[in-house]
Amino acid sequence: MTVPFRPRRSALYMPGSNARALEKATSLDVDCLLLDLEDAVAPDAKELARSQIVEAVSAGGYGSREVVIRVNGVDTPWGEADLEAAVKANPDAVLVPKVNSPADLQRVAHKISALGGSADLKLWAMMETPEAMLNAGAIGACGRDAQVRLSCFVMGTNDLAKETRARLLPGRAAMMPWLMTCVAAARAGGIDILDGVFNAFQDEAGFAEECAQGADMGMDGKTLIHPKQVASCHKAFSPSEDEIAWARKINAEFEKPENADKGAIQVDGKMVERLHAEMGKRVITIADSIAART
Repeated sequence: MTVPFRPRRSALYMPGSNARALEKATSLDVDCLLLDLEDAVAPDAKELARSQIVEAVSAGGYGSREVVIRVNGVDTPWGEADLEAAVKANPDAVLVPKVNSPADLQRVAHKISALGGSADLKLWAMMETPEAMLNAGAIGACGRDAQVRLSCFVMGTNDLAKETRARLLPGRAAMMPWLMTCVAAARAGGIDILDGVFNAFQDEAGFAEECAQGADMGMDGKTLIHPKQVASCHKAFSPSEDEIAWARKINAEFEKPENADKGAIQVDGKMVERLHAEMGKRVITIADSIAART
């Protein structure tokens, strides 16, 4: 069965303890909503956040937005109850924090199945620890195992900086090896990957630059901490009109009967191979999916 493509250009964190934010999320032009029970919620507000998220997700109203609940780790006092609540609410995915190895995802997937979770309920993995960087390939390979449900990596660059003591500086030179390792691991596992947050949300130029960097690295989108970041994020991770037009043109040329058996053809004075047509098909799919949700 072919899984419909969903754009994941923007993924906005929303604290589950803030009922107003959960309501506002129904009107935001964002691809994914990360309803948070973990870092954004104080310990004494965990239960309130859990009940509010269950109520909000169960009520619907988020339209075409992909709804993801970030739970607390299963080894915390709130993790088990969070998973039970997530299964009850039935979002599109559960975001698992601090994944260190495939075993962490396998354990959560087993618990979801035991709780009677929908077969369509996916897992997303926070990649935010030194262990995760060392095990990225093995974790990404879980994307090939239907029982594990993995469909997306989320880079937790703040936690990664804390755990490794690397400095988060403009250009992210210290982060680049880990970011690209995780991109490769995601692609090998057939899953998506979202870039980490940009903390200085008032710095629009810096944010736009980091979005462009993430897109150049091959990220599918970026996690956000404020709604004002959405527009710049969408611009960076959406194909341009020129890219879409070129993709449609080279695919149309390869579809002509006289080019059916050719591996390379000339289009507008450029040599184009079939691999470029395949890359173009992805551009077209992304563009059509974006158009369909707006």
